[in-house]
Amino acid sequence: MIMNGTIGNHRGDARLAAAKLAVWFAGLAVASAAFAHVFPQKQEPGAGATVASPAQVRVIFDGPLEAAFSSLTVTDASGKQVNAQKAAVDEHQPALIAVPLPPLAAGHYTVHWVAVASDGHRTHGDYAFNVK
Repeated sequence: MIMNGTIGNHRGDARLAAAKLAVWFAGLAVASAAFAHVFPQKQEPGAGATVASPAQVRVIFDGPLEAAFSSLTVTDASGKQVNAQKAAVDEHQPALIAVPLPPLAAGHYTVHWVAVASDGHRTHGDYAFNVK
């Protein structure tokens, strides 16, 4: 009887160890997927800020961007794009993308961003600022 109890405990220990290992691998997979995407860390002008007409919009991400597939566009309150030039990723700081702006009238503006990480994963979003 003791032998059966001991064997049962070893089988239970093995099952518990296998379950813990499966949970660990699942956590590792989720963590890897989360690190594969880049997200904004700092915006200039900042989200919700009220500023004088900025010369450009800059967004710094938490990882390097794929320049050919990442973008920034700025639209006014009616949805019309106000930036005439294309955004560019800084070649010396690949986590930074910027777009020059013409002088902006007072109003509400939205920055739309698409960020493609160097491993090909894509994220996108937007934020708004106001010009006084």
